[in-house]
Amino acid sequence: MGALLLQEKITSSQNKRVKQWRALTTKKGRQATQTYLLEGWHLVHEAILAHQSLRAIMGTAEQLTAHAAELPTDVDRFELTESIAKTIGDANTPQGIFATVPLPAKDVLDPQTVEGGWLFLDQVQDPGNIGTMVRTADAAGLRGVVLGLGSASLYLPKVLRAMQGSQFHVEVVEADLHQWIQAFTARHLPVYGTNLDPQAQDYRNVDPVTTGAIVMGNEGNGMAPDLQQLTTRNLYIPIKGRAESLNVAVAAGIVMFRLFG
Repeated sequence: MGALLLQEKITSSQNKRVKQWRALTTKKGRQATQTYLLEGWHLVHEAILAHQSLRAIMGTAEQLTAHAAELPTDVDRFELTESIAKTIGDANTPQGIFATVPLPAKDVLDPQTVEGGWLFLDQVQDPGNIGTMVRTADAAGLRGVVLGLGSASLYLPKVLRAMQGSQFHVEVVEADLHQWIQAFTARHLPVYGTNLDPQAQDYRNVDPVTTGAIVMGNEGNGMAPDLQQLTTRNLYIPIKGRAESLNVAVAAGIVMFRLFG
């Protein structure tokens, strides 16, 4: 381990790096640099623990000093003024420390060969729901989560905060659910939908599985009809009270722990 090395101190908000980091909250900015932004010590620390290949670490002098012992020494480091740190991220209460991480390579997972439990998200658009479901999938021991077309981006700041670093513990990919569902069912693996229909089954009556998937649909409209035609069976959660429905993340958690617990 070498001595800690400060690469650069940035004091101007017009610095090109600052503009680049700010742009990472947008899809265009992420694609331009093929990186995304982690905000706050918890996420930065989770990335370090997961041996992610950080491109840069940025923070106020206070934050860089506070976490000096845990920061990797082979990553470019930038000290920010308090005012600049407040403009880079998206959180309401900025913590003053950030990191940039390379976007993962696309199509590195083959649905025809993957194993374990999977959660498929069809057009789920609330960032908090997506992040919560990824975190819950991590807690329930699933292998991964697939965000289908029409779902909110995995790299939105609110999604990243809600995942709390679980994206470093499970596989999270953005892909076409039609391909993934068909690949699973072609292997005779169960893929359970979560819409009500006459053939839907109480989730408590389904045996746990080691490899398979659950599909959670859009918050307002449920699963797309064409995806419903591809699933093995639909499951439902009996509601005993007077609530019309469950939050999608709550429902996903109940079914994940039942099927893959």
